[in-house]
Amino acid sequence: MSEPDTIEFGIAALADDVDTADIDYPADTRTIVQALDDVDVPVDAAGNTVKISEALEVASKDRFESRRELLDTLHPIFEEYRAKASKSLMGRLRALVPF
Repeated sequence: MSEPDTIEFGIAALADDVDTADIDYPADTRTIVQALDDVDVPVDAAGNTVKISEALEVASKDRFESRRELLDTLHPIFEEYRAKASKSLMGRLRALVPF
């Protein structure tokens, strides 16, 4: 019996991209967006996404001293996007449709 497929979103989905990207810390938002090719980050299991550039625009800082600081800053931002998406009509409909 195989394990069920898991869907990663938010920080879990972004962490691997950050690990494989060529980012030297400290890094500013422009450098991070370029290194990640302005990736679309899934924010929920329904398939809603946000571009990393958009999430970083919301961040309270534009320079990050470490990978941990970047991910810690983005975590509540992704949670907010997830909450907004789940409250929208389209978000609720997407959640009902299986993949």
